[in-house]
Amino acid sequence: MAAGIDHNAAELEALRVLSARVGADPLLVQGAGGNTSLKQAGLLWIKASGTWLMNAATTDIMVPVALAPLLDAVARKDPAAEKAAEFTLADLNPHQLRPSIETTVHALLSHKIVVHVHCVETIAIAVQTNAEALLEERLRGLDWAFVPYRRPGLPLAQGIAERLQPRTNVLVLGNHGLVVAADTVAEASLLLRRVTGLLARTPRAAPSPDLDALIRLAMGRGYRLPIAVEAHAAATDLASCRIAASGSLYPDHVIFLGPGSVIAGPNENADAVVARTTAAGQPAPASLLFPGKGILMRRDANAGAEAMARCLADVAARIDPAARVNYLSLEQNAELLNWDAEKYRQELNRRNVTTLQ
Repeated sequence: MAAGIDHNAAELEALRVLSARVGADPLLVQGAGGNTSLKQAGLLWIKASGTWLMNAATTDIMVPVALAPLLDAVARKDPAAEKAAEFTLADLNPHQLRPSIETTVHALLSHKIVVHVHCVETIAIAVQTNAEALLEERLRGLDWAFVPYRRPGLPLAQGIAERLQPRTNVLVLGNHGLVVAADTVAEASLLLRRVTGLLARTPRAAPSPDLDALIRLAMGRGYRLPIAVEAHAAATDLASCRIAASGSLYPDHVIFLGPGSVIAGPNENADAVVARTTAAGQPAPASLLFPGKGILMRRDANAGAEAMARCLADVAARIDPAARVNYLSLEQNAELLNWDAEKYRQELNRRNVTTLQ
């Protein structure tokens, strides 16, 4: 028995280490996105909602969920399965953390280890109308499935259940990301590396930002330069800018930056763009794209918004300019923004919570 306990503890610690490594790579995970889990002794240990994977090795961010009752709730389409909070074990959850909004996705997969990432290489393919054909070329020989976009949570879990086969251990989620599953942390790590390598493509080179022009456009108007210089490519590369201008590509963009992208006109500075958007009844945008120049972030934009600004650049640079792209609809944007579970993540993001005190 002691050996089994030691093995389980070692595997959970290995998952924490893998989670932190994955979470520190902005090409795999951005901000509070992504999640990992371990099934053992009837429990599903999963990353808490709104926490950052990059902190997994140093902070207690894993939540224990009773697996059998949760799966029963999913099978009955019980709304309680959405948050999964009532299935946590309070005595093993001293911080009273909420389980990830994608707990049901992890529960459905029978493998012991599940890793879900918002890999930019995957998203760049998963937003295209011919995603399945592109994946067939690259993932031939693997046990994979493509799941068209569903809202994260119970709808996504139901979409996965419709496509899942007994041997499936790779899921590509339309307009969302990648899931890999295995029976050990080491196997999951290797599978993640293999799949992301197969899906990788060289991003378009983008011109350097015009920082002097951006500073003039922002001066005194509540906007600043982004922390990550890579984020500018969403605007300096005009093909990426056109892709961004057409709508929202994936859920976390909507949650942390707002629906779509706001593009400045040829003679607009930050003040003029904000006046235009607020006149239309919209809040001041978290980010502004100035074609050919770069981007500006609202002064109060925090780490989650910063991470998603860079993610947009990284994803768009990997989409062929001639590709046909699926964007989230207005209804899908609204569904995300009005969902209680996402409002919880937004609140944590507003507090700039990346670690738990």
